[in-house]
Amino acid sequence: MVSERSLEVLKAIVRDYVASREPVGSKTIVERHAFGVSAATIRNDMAQLEDEQLIVAPHTSSGRVPTDKGYRLFVDHLAGTRPLSSAQRHAIETFLGAPNDLDEVLGRTVRLLSQLTNQVALVQYPSMIRARVQHVELVRLGDSRLMIVLITDTARVEQRVVETDVPIDETALTELRSVVNGAAVGLLLQDVPRALRAVPQQLRPEGQPLAGVVVATLIEQVGANRQDRLLMAGAANLAKSEQDFSGGLFPVLEAIEEQVTLLRLFSEMQVDDIAVAASIGMENAEYGLDATSIVAGGYLAGGEVARLGVLGPTRMDYGTNMAAVRAVARYLSKLLGEH
Repeated sequence: MVSERSLEVLKAIVRDYVASREPVGSKTIVERHAFGVSAATIRNDMAQLEDEQLIVAPHTSSGRVPTDKGYRLFVDHLAGTRPLSSAQRHAIETFLGAPNDLDEVLGRTVRLLSQLTNQVALVQYPSMIRARVQHVELVRLGDSRLMIVLITDTARVEQRVVETDVPIDETALTELRSVVNGAAVGLLLQDVPRALRAVPQQLRPEGQPLAGVVVATLIEQVGANRQDRLLMAGAANLAKSEQDFSGGLFPVLEAIEEQVTLLRLFSEMQVDDIAVAASIGMENAEYGLDATSIVAGGYLAGGEVARLGVLGPTRMDYGTNMAAVRAVARYLSKLLGEH
């Protein structure tokens, strides 16, 4: 256990080191922070922090830098995240705006979060476990070209353009559209394939070949919607902090390319649609991300909680990043709830 003042000294070291990337000494702390004690007293506090393995000297006779354990204690004792500025809040509302579909709004979200934090931003697609088909649209684009649009009640819009050897007659297409919607609308995605397989037999023989093409495509679309996926933006931001990764950037870039790894890490973090959590340094070792920290929160979509967050070096501005993740997650939940 450390004293209350030693904890405040740790917070000062973390904030100064994050801002400057330079090891922090007792003289610097006395000059920058109003502790009202001598440099010798601060050195005693730093010695206690070092004994507790919360800070370490990277070089002989240098200042100190936080360890992973030190960052963890800092995050656990954050009294509150730094509030976003009015300009940042306005940027969230303006940039996300009214979505046309889920793909668009999640794409905007991941780009915005990267810009707000200067980190790699990650947004998980909703699991779609409870998603239901809201409408299926079939649009004739030519004699043998068709666009198939699948819309769910969670604002997900999935469209495919297919080329077929089967002539597309507008009258037959109208009938097929009606039968498909009658079979699929209102069903959970997991129940749709079984219902659609019976569609061709409900049509006249001349309409069955086209129905077979449409049903096969829709089943593929349903499968794509039920898979866990991540959107990512801002990987180039890692290059700005390359010197924070002692083992180089390649292991980090290699690890974040594996969506399965990141999804598993997300699932292990205890977040919901309100809380924001941080996983720091060696806590991520089993995922190959021991040089990174991840700040994650949850957002609501279709009654399910999905995750979003940022990934960067352990030397990150946790307060600002946690505030950005929380604000974006809350706005995204509100936006998807309204639309």
